[in-house]
Amino acid sequence: MTLLGRLTSYNFILRNRHSLFVRTLNCSTLPNHHHQPSFSGSVSPVLEDDAGRDHEVYKKCHNGGGTFHKSAYIDPTAHVELGAFIHPRSHVSANVHIGSGAIIGPEVSIGQSTTIGYNVALTNCTVGDSCVIHNGVCIGQDGFGFYVDEDGNMVKKPQTLKVRIGNHVEIGANSCIDRGSWRDTAVGDYSKIDNLVQIGHNVVIGKNCMLCGQVGIAGSVTVGDYVTFGGRVAVRDHVSIVSKVRLAANSCVTKDISVPGDYGGFPAVPIHEWRRHLAGHRRNSK
Repeated sequence: MTLLGRLTSYNFILRNRHSLFVRTLNCSTLPNHHHQPSFSGSVSPVLEDDAGRDHEVYKKCHNGGGTFHKSAYIDPTAHVELGAFIHPRSHVSANVHIGSGAIIGPEVSIGQSTTIGYNVALTNCTVGDSCVIHNGVCIGQDGFGFYVDEDGNMVKKPQTLKVRIGNHVEIGANSCIDRGSWRDTAVGDYSKIDNLVQIGHNVVIGKNCMLCGQVGIAGSVTVGDYVTFGGRVAVRDHVSIVSKVRLAANSCVTKDISVPGDYGGFPAVPIHEWRRHLAGHRRNSK
């Protein structure tokens, strides 16, 4: 075969391979992922039918270009940015703004005038009115609950309940709030949460609380109203904290706090007692 003939044959093979790749790519990017792409070069009629059905089930939001399931309710004034995805039976109220990359899970409810940032994941939760949820927040994922069975293996405890976020709540970037296992996790009205905060399953936080950066609250904690957590405060599980308590940065709450006031230290004690301990330690170290 001449050089020209070999080049012509080679180009024909490349064109055929390119056509096969394009057809295969179109199959693999359909919303229905139950069918694996075929590399035989043929397109299954089932995939085409599924594509048509998915096209009818998922719609494009006229205000922003995001995608939503036809069973979800999207108020006409809500703005759903391109790249956001809203799952079935969710409810998005008036004047809500949802940023690109946000995922709104099935049956999630978002109150009016709430702002959802980029790459937020909301599942198993309700969010109140006029809230601000910053970029990367995750709400409603499973809590960290395990037990050791009779064979010595770690077994996951069921995490089946929800998270309830009140009105006028602000949640900082990359914070996480776990869903409940025996009661709903809850954050009260007007509470403010900083970046990188972890709230475990079954935690109930009252109204007008403030949680500074890197606070960690273990499961089943109950917090009253007007409680302030300084940066990097830690709270052990099943602890109760009465209303109007302030915790100094880096404190660790290991038992119930039943008297309002200021606390600090590890373990957290009334602030004047903690300061006496610090002063005595300095004197002894000289």
